[in-house]
Amino acid sequence: MARSTFKVLFYLKKNNLKDGKAPVMGRITVNGSVSQFSCKLNIKPSLWDTKANKASGKSLEAQKINQKLDNIKTQIGKQYQNICDKDNFVSAEKVKNAYLGFGDDYRTFFSIADEFYESYAKRVGKDRTEGSYEQLIINRRRVEMFLRDRYNLSDIPIKEIESQFIEDYYAYLLEERKLAGSTLLTAVTKLKQIMLIAQRKGYIHVNPFAGFRFKAKTRDRGYLTEDELKRFMSVELRRYKQRQVRDIFVFQAFTGLAYSDVKKLTFDDIQTSFDGELWLIAKRKKTNATFYVKLLPVAKQLIEQYRLVAKNNYIFPVPTFGDSMNRCLQRIAKLCGITKRVTSHMARHSFATTVCLSKGVPIETVSQMLGHSCITTTQIYAKITNEKISKDMAALTDKIGDTYQLDTDRDESDYRNIKRIGKKQKAMFIRKKRENNPVNPSTYMIRKWDKVE
Repeated sequence: MARSTFKVLFYLKKNNLKDGKAPVMGRITVNGSVSQFSCKLNIKPSLWDTKANKASGKSLEAQKINQKLDNIKTQIGKQYQNICDKDNFVSAEKVKNAYLGFGDDYRTFFSIADEFYESYAKRVGKDRTEGSYEQLIINRRRVEMFLRDRYNLSDIPIKEIESQFIEDYYAYLLEERKLAGSTLLTAVTKLKQIMLIAQRKGYIHVNPFAGFRFKAKTRDRGYLTEDELKRFMSVELRRYKQRQVRDIFVFQAFTGLAYSDVKKLTFDDIQTSFDGELWLIAKRKKTNATFYVKLLPVAKQLIEQYRLVAKNNYIFPVPTFGDSMNRCLQRIAKLCGITKRVTSHMARHSFATTVCLSKGVPIETVSQMLGHSCITTTQIYAKITNEKISKDMAALTDKIGDTYQLDTDRDESDYRNIKRIGKKQKAMFIRKKRENNPVNPSTYMIRKWDKVE
């Protein structure tokens, strides 16, 4: 088979000037067939060398342009060689599609991601939640912004994503987007999810995440102490909207409900259970897990107050947006003299820590009431306070009493510092036989300056 002719050159599209710059175009020629593409670069026509097909001069801008053009030429050459090695037919269009990621064997990141998102959307309401689908779309936008800001691209061939791409994406989210904790972990995990799909379908052979190690720093999730919760409940508020938001927060703090769950809470969810008491039995919106909470007196009181004025089956007039509620809570916290950033979700943490765990409720019971499927998740919500440790240890002290006894009426030499003695320290000691123990005439060390009787 005759070797095909192959050539790549660059030129300016001068009839499409923008801000005094012209776009740089590429042209691939294979056996007389020609295919053109945009290099996604712009340069002033005065800086372009038409004969050399590159930027002229030694300026920083020219060097950057030429470096990118050399990289494009190298990548196109690799795709051309790959096609020649496994195919009898090579054309300029085929090489261009392979370079751009639109060939039969070449897929782009978003073409794979969007297929997954489309199938995921069909499962919403069945075994997937709307909130989890929204998180996928949010993280898709993050990748879009990264490609635009760092590479000036709208998409990227899946095979071009390497370990350095992952490192750059992580640094971009951390430094420029200021993500941290679980948000940063989720963003990186969603990218990894697409790469695993690409590997499973055979679009890539090696996952670039193979050598990537990342552990998110968990933020200390706050809660209101008993004193702060009392101040929050008793502070005088002039506006009725603030009083309503405060009531909702207090109800959350005594039931452990999240914002989305208290928002959809109806009077039908309040049921009389086996013990004749009122229970809150419902499903969490986030996980669809059923939770059971026996209502405390404060929660019962709030339900009965709002039952008198309810216009529909919903118990509380929860604000439409969580941000609106959080801003109102911040203003209330300021009036209480609380410097913590109080949010609706802090009520859930306060229920787990201040209301339950600190009062002796076992963490297994707290986990069930919060609707957690794993107790390790509950450990994030429920903090062991110093007061709880003090009470538990005091109770333990009372239980132990005089059960364990240690004989401490012994010779002082038994309490000396036992460690390896060096030559210098050893010279400072003399040996003296133990006179009061004729059965065991072992020796011990005493210092020279000690008085020997």
